Amino acid sequence: MEQILEKQSENKQAHHEETPLEFIASICSVLVLGLFALTFIFQNFEIPSASMEKTLLIGDHVLVDRMTLAPPAKWAFFEHYRNIRRGDIIVFYKPVAEPNGDHIFLVKRVVGIPGDRIHLRNGTVYLNGQPQVEPLAAKPGEDGYFPYRDDFPAVPPSQAADVTAEWSVDLPSHIQGDDLVVPDGHYFAMGDNRPVSLDSRYWGFVPRENIVGRPLLVYWSFVTPEDQIDKTSMADRVGFIFHIVIHFFDQTRWNRTLHLVK
Repeated sequence: MEQILEKQSENKQAHHEETPLEFIASICSVLVLGLFALTFIFQNFEIPSASMEKTLLIGDHVLVDRMTLAPPAKWAFFEHYRNIRRGDIIVFYKPVAEPNGDHIFLVKRVVGIPGDRIHLRNGTVYLNGQPQVEPLAAKPGEDGYFPYRDDFPAVPPSQAADVTAEWSVDLPSHIQGDDLVVPDGHYFAMGDNRPVSLDSRYWGFVPRENIVGRPLLVYWSFVTPEDQIDKTSMADRVGFIFHIVIHFFDQTRWNRTLHLVK
């Protein structure tokens, strides 16, 4: 009897051993779920410039929520969706292509939603006639006063550098009195580091369909030179990877790990 029970136990153990095919299937299912999450729910984004300091620093790696601000989909009825609000930080495709034809991602803060009236005076944003208190927004300081940037849209774009040709033509059609009026289906976005941010003042409104999502948290932050974005050669990229490997522990901003983006 004992021999029969031992044999049955051995048979059960043998039956529950994972075969190579089952192991491969398990790995594939994990990869598929991970790929689905990274494709439709979350996305990695690295901050390449100082336009959002001090909210986001150069070298911050953020996890972007692609669902909450996405247009609702019938198949994903279980997901939480909401409209875009003033103050939201958004990741989006830049409305105009770069000189080389690339369509790059940007991250800015929504200042105006459809129907809002906006103008700046000495760097202060006036929204629907009221001056805004923005503790996270840097104001013009040591870099001096730039009329187009700081008194937008009172100064014609022809008197400013970095304004796109498309926006120079389109801008006057959206001005009513002293204000720029945000049209339906579009948003006015600015960087928190206002003196250095090339934002909606320079290339126009963000179409709703260009918005990819919102950054949730910083999962890793590494001290990165401001000019690293301009170093595009393979040698520069490989060199910076080696730099990260060597200085991972002493140049990682550990205090920003899992920092919530607000």
